[in-house]
Amino acid sequence: MKFRNFKMVDYVVYGRGCFDQLDEILAPKRKDEKPVVFLLDYHFQNDEAFKSRIPLRGNDQLIIADVTSEPKTSYVDSIAQELKDKFGTVSGVIGIGGGSTLDLAKAVSIMMTNPGKAQDYQGWDLVKNPAVYKAGIPTLSGTGAEVSRTCVLTGPTKKLGMNSDFTPFDQIVLDPELIKGAPKNQRFYTGMDCYIHCIESLQGTYINAFSRSYGEKALELCQDVFLHNTEWTDESDEKLMMASYAGGMSIAYSQVGVAHAVSYGLSYLLGTKHGIGNCIVFNHLEEFYPEGVKEFHQMVKQNGIDIPVGVTKGLTDEQFDTMINVSLGMAPLWENALGKDWQQQMNRERLRALYERL
Repeated sequence: MKFRNFKMVDYVVYGRGCFDQLDEILAPKRKDEKPVVFLLDYHFQNDEAFKSRIPLRGNDQLIIADVTSEPKTSYVDSIAQELKDKFGTVSGVIGIGGGSTLDLAKAVSIMMTNPGKAQDYQGWDLVKNPAVYKAGIPTLSGTGAEVSRTCVLTGPTKKLGMNSDFTPFDQIVLDPELIKGAPKNQRFYTGMDCYIHCIESLQGTYINAFSRSYGEKALELCQDVFLHNTEWTDESDEKLMMASYAGGMSIAYSQVGVAHAVSYGLSYLLGTKHGIGNCIVFNHLEEFYPEGVKEFHQMVKQNGIDIPVGVTKGLTDEQFDTMINVSLGMAPLWENALGKDWQQQMNRERLRALYERL
């Protein structure tokens, strides 16, 4: 039997205030007057105090990342082409923000060294050339984007990641201070992405001891944060940041499942953000994950969160077909959830009925 040999993040720094080490970390990576490009989540576009902490040197570029919707392949292409036209190449790409900004940074770094368009690399192991240096600095925790070997993008025909050994960050900076004060709903939706990762991984057919060890710890941390504590503290930020890291590590040797497969279709058609999309779907998945959904409902109630309902009401047959096509294209997710005979279990009619419940 041949085992998969995964590329992981090379360097990790963790601790309150470690963001201020970024200048020192980047110094040896700077090459021949080529700029470092900082992609900053639009959430911080008017935060002058935070922007002043970003170590801009020489001709470095600060780009406000428009992630009001999840990153599109066309947006990746436009940023990468602009940088190529202006500088030829860059010393590195640094993503600062939530999962969408981190994914955008990974994708742009890949497109700086690979020909064609970003949509050409949506899939598994399609990227041929190493990316330029890239670092990820999460300001929200839950997606696991900081450690995953994918960057999820919406293309012309599908929502799918660039899954490759050239996708993981070379460096991540995990500073719990940066996630302090995130909006309550956003914090919950993103945290639930991690929780749902864990439920799907731990109950999937791909599970092994590597994935289980990380997944169980991430699940425990999510439960501590969203179920067992009555108020949000600095320790909550620290636990959620490590839950995200461990959850992302768990997925490396396993896979997600039904909620992600279905939410991809929702996101592709309606532009629903990933975290809230997973919550909308998981809210209705008792038949697949009964205990997890029951606990999820407790967390929703305890944290005073409203999960949208009726989001697919009034859609046309053609629109339902679009979502179904995108979702059924996520074969590894369905196989992890339902086994190798998943196509006999999840036909178009059953999936249509599930989408109609949302």
